[in-house]
Amino acid sequence: MRALVYDNNQASLQTAIPFPEPQEDEVLLKIRRAGICNTDLELIAGMYDFAGIPGHEFVAAVEQGPTDLLGKRVVGEINVACRDCDFCRRGIPSQCRNRRTVGIRRHPGAFADYLALSVQNLHIVPDTISDDQGVFIEPLAAALQITEAVHISPRDRAAVIGLGKLGLLVAQVLRLTGAEVIGITRRESQKRLLEKWGIPAAAYSETRAESFHIIIDCTGQAQGFEDALRLVQPRGTLILKSTYNGLPKADLTQIAVREIRLVGSRCGPFESAIRLLKMGLVDVTALIEARYPFDSIIEALQHAARPGALKILLDF
Repeated sequence: MRALVYDNNQASLQTAIPFPEPQEDEVLLKIRRAGICNTDLELIAGMYDFAGIPGHEFVAAVEQGPTDLLGKRVVGEINVACRDCDFCRRGIPSQCRNRRTVGIRRHPGAFADYLALSVQNLHIVPDTISDDQGVFIEPLAAALQITEAVHISPRDRAAVIGLGKLGLLVAQVLRLTGAEVIGITRRESQKRLLEKWGIPAAAYSETRAESFHIIIDCTGQAQGFEDALRLVQPRGTLILKSTYNGLPKADLTQIAVREIRLVGSRCGPFESAIRLLKMGLVDVTALIEARYPFDSIIEALQHAARPGALKILLDF
C-alpha cells in the first residue's frame, strides 16, 4: 500500500508498505479523505523525535471488522488507550498512562491507504455529513474541549489568538456560548472569515492589555503565549490550545501576581462535534483551501506549510 513515511529527517511517499494486520479488537479502515494538521507539520519538523506514518484527521470506510460496521464511513479518536490504568478506569482515556496516539506516538497514522484501529475509537459519520466535513470532526472536537474544561458564559469577553485552522473553529465554538468573542487577526483573509460568521476582529496592536476574561492561545508559537499573557486580565483564564515546537519564554511571575488561571486543553468529544455539524452550527467547508490526490502528498505538505494556509485535504 501507499503511505507517507517520515524517517531519518525525511518524508517520502512509499508504495510498498505492508498492509496493517488488525488485532483482535481492531478493524481495517480504508482511508477516503484526510486533512493536514499543524501537528503533522511539527512532527515532520522534528517534534517528539517522530518517525513513522503521520496523519490523524481522516474519514475512512470499514473494510474488515464486525458485520454491523462493514462499509460504514467512520472517523477515529486518536488516543488508543490501555483501558486498565487509573485514568482509563476514571473515564479519561485521553490521559491514559500507556496510550498510543494515532499518527503521533507509537501508532501508525492515516496518511496511508489503510489503517488498523480499535473499534472503541470509532464513530460513524452520518450520511448528512460529507467526507470533507468529516475530516474536521477531530479538530472540532478539540475545539469543543475548551467548553468542557472551562465554563464560558454570555457575560465573558473572550479572545482567540492564532486564527489558523483550529483557531477559526475555536472562535465559532465560543460564539455559541453567547460570550463576546473577538478574533485577534494578522491577515485580511482571517478577518473576512470572521465577518462572514458575525465575529468581530481586531489586530493585536489594536487590543488593550489585560482586557479579556478568557484568552485562547492557538498560535503554536512561543511568542503567542507571551502575547496571550499580555491580553488576559487579572484573575482571568488563559487556555493553551496549541502544541509548541520550541519553548515559550514569558514572565511567569505575572501568572502568580495577577492570579491568572492557566488551563491546558487537548482532545475533545467526537459525538458533540458530529452533532454540531449535523445541525449546521459550525462552518468548516470555508476553511478548505485546497485538495490534492494522495500521490501528491509531498506537494500538499509544502502547501500546508505556507504562512496563513488553511486546511489542505488529501483525496484517496
